[in-house]
Amino acid sequence: MVLRILIVDDHEVVRLGLRSLLERYPEFSVVAEAGTAQEALERVRQHHPDVVLMDIRLPGKNGIDACEEIKREMPETQVIMLTSYAEDDMLFDAISAGAAGYVLKQVGGNELVRAIRCVGNGEALLDPAITQRVLERVRQAARQEQAAAFTDLTEQELRVLGLVAEGKTNKEIAKALYLGEGTVRNYVSSILSKLALTNRAEAAAYAVRHGLQEFLREFG
Repeated sequence: MVLRILIVDDHEVVRLGLRSLLERYPEFSVVAEAGTAQEALERVRQHHPDVVLMDIRLPGKNGIDACEEIKREMPETQVIMLTSYAEDDMLFDAISAGAAGYVLKQVGGNELVRAIRCVGNGEALLDPAITQRVLERVRQAARQEQAAAFTDLTEQELRVLGLVAEGKTNKEIAKALYLGEGTVRNYVSSILSKLALTNRAEAAAYAVRHGLQEFLREFG
């Protein structure tokens, strides 16, 4: 199978260099070039490429906007975003726009070819230099989601909820936290009220679903 490729970059020298590289491989066919987002959309409609190599920074409408339009009109076309800088906001905007790959222009020719093959086979790809940043952003989002789930609870209520999730009775919780059973009952009632839950079983399920134990280890 020959992959049909569209090259999009506002610098003619870059387009020529990419074409020269890709035409060394019989499995690739460069069907067109474009220098702007609008030209890219027109070429995609005309040539129906399998893969678009898209510069993220283009005059006027940027590559991310063009990627979003391409994926909306032709979801089967895969887009690899090319950039000189690993900028977090653009990276996540590109992924949200439907880009299948995000590759730094500094990569070697063999790495770019591998990226095109990978995306052409329907796989998603990120340049190794920025994969760690993606993972960290995902972890950060998870931490923020956890924090939001428990933001209304006091530290002591978090401890009580953690023990409720472990299946402890009020008596056992009172002993563990050096509290009276009546105080524990009050804490449990407050927790249920704040989380809009009706019973201990729901509270335990909520704690597990939102990763309370991990949250306590990290922030406790």
